Parts: sequence; C-alpha cells; structure tokens
Amino acid sequence: MPQTRNSSFYPQSLERGQRSERALKLALAEMYIQGVSTRKVAKITEELCGFEVSSSEVSRASQALDEHLGQWRTRSLGAFPYVYLDARYEKVRHGGVVVSSAVLVAIGVSVSGHREVLGVSVKLSESEVHWRDFLGSLKDRGLHGIKLFISDAHEGLKAARNAIFPTVPWQRCQFHLQQNAQHYVPRQRMKQEVAERIRTIFAAPDDQEAIRLLTTFLDDYRKDAPDLAKWAETAIPEGLVVMSMPKKHRRRLRTVNMLERLNKELLRRTRVATLFPNTESCLRLVTAVAMEISDEWQAGKIYLTME
Repeated sequence: MPQTRNSSFYPQSLERGQRSERALKLALAEMYIQGVSTRKVAKITEELCGFEVSSSEVSRASQALDEHLGQWRTRSLGAFPYVYLDARYEKVRHGGVVVSSAVLVAIGVSVSGHREVLGVSVKLSESEVHWRDFLGSLKDRGLHGIKLFISDAHEGLKAARNAIFPTVPWQRCQFHLQQNAQHYVPRQRMKQEVAERIRTIFAAPDDQEAIRLLTTFLDDYRKDAPDLAKWAETAIPEGLVVMSMPKKHRRRLRTVNMLERLNKELLRRTRVATLFPNTESCLRLVTAVAMEISDEWQAGKIYLTME
C-alpha cells in the first residue's frame, strides 16, 4: 500500500475485500446463532470458499454481533403491566471447571397488549444477589407501571423482587405449584385426588369461592396429610393473587407457560453448542435468540386486550 501520510487515499480493491470479509464473518455468526454446529459451518465454508473455518474462528466472528446485542440489552423500557420472570440453566466453563449457569429472563406485556422480552442475563446461580442485579438493571432502564409479577417461588428471586419492587403483587406459577404439591402427598393413591382438588380451587370463579374451597381442602387433609395441609395453607394463596386482576386476563397470568416458546427455541439453539466456553458466549447466543423472538412478538398478534 502506498505511503500517503497527508492524504485520504485508500485503494478501492482493498475496500471490496474488507466488505467481503465482513460479509463472510456475519454469515458465520448468523449460522452459529441459528443453531448450525461449528462442524457443519466448517463443511459449508469448505464447499463455498475452498477452506475450513475452525470453531474458534466462528466464535470470533460471532463477537462482531456483541455491540448490536449489547445495545438491545440496554435499551430503554417503559410501562409493562405484567412481567414474567423465569430462569433456565446452561453448561458453561468457568474457572477451568464446567458449571450450570442460570439464564435469567424477563418478559413483559406492554400497555398495547404485545409481549416483549425485556432482558436476559447469564449468572452463576439464581441467588438473591444475581436476581437483584438483574431486576435493578430493568428498573434503571425505565421499567415501570407493573401491576403483577408472575414467577416460580424461588427464594432468591422472591427476596430480590421484594427489595427492588416491594409494592408490586406477585402471582406464583400455578403449574409449578401443582408439581410442588405432589412432594407433600403421603400416599400414591391420593395424588390424583389432591391434584384435581387444587385445580378446582384455581378454577374458582372468584376469590371468595377459592378461599372456601381452600378452607375445605385444609380441613380434609389436616389429619391424613398434615405436611400437605401445612404447605398448602401458605402456598396455595400465593397462586390466587391473579384473582385481583381483570377476569379476561387471568387465564394467561396463572403460569409462566408463555415462556415455553422462548425456552424451546433456546434449547434448540443451545443444544448444538452443548458447552459454552464462557458466560459471554452463552449470553451472546441467548440474547440473539431472545431478540429475534421478541421482534416477532411485537410485530405479531396482541397477547392480551388492554383496555
């Protein structure tokens, strides 16, 4: 290249080469994000370009997306009446050992009734300090107007939620609550009956009827299943908070099952990776998937009619 100290001259041929290289790197990153294994990426590049690309080169190419993904994770938020919180685990190498790292996810239903992924984070656990950091970041980004949180009953999440959003009601996921109830049933023959009676409580038309059914449930099991009755006395009312919400919204606010679509897609993409070399690579893939699905939700049908 000519030595042009006081000139803006740059060969056009080199610019074309750089554009081609950037396009190839973005294509590699997109293949990885879409769930194509590094082995298949190497085979594709060999067929198209005549050379193989190593897994480390694919990883470096995907890092080109970091700035764009980081801007999405830190974007400003607004009013979201309903917010769902959940976590899943992925295998990540940390400090020379493989650990299960928590992928924290927050999904909101906006005032227009559309769903949106509010944020994702990868932490070493679901402890209070990690949930508090995650929820604090959502609040700092402008999240407000929350009428109800929906989540499982994880103690770390519960403590963090009370610290960051102490006045917002919380609905315990009825699906997970039903599963937890089975651990307190003393005999196998009782399990189906207990499950049906809890479902009847949750299906009550109003909170007065739900409380009446719960009182009867507790009276019937205090003698034969005292541990179940003791647990249900505190746990089941946590699953009835949704009764204070508009009736037409309750069915979709009972559980965190609306995250199933996101979790299935995350599993499909992360199954290819199997093991992430660090938390940054895990966060990169999770963010890309969450961003893609969030865009689909915002452009799609209304999830709840908000009036």
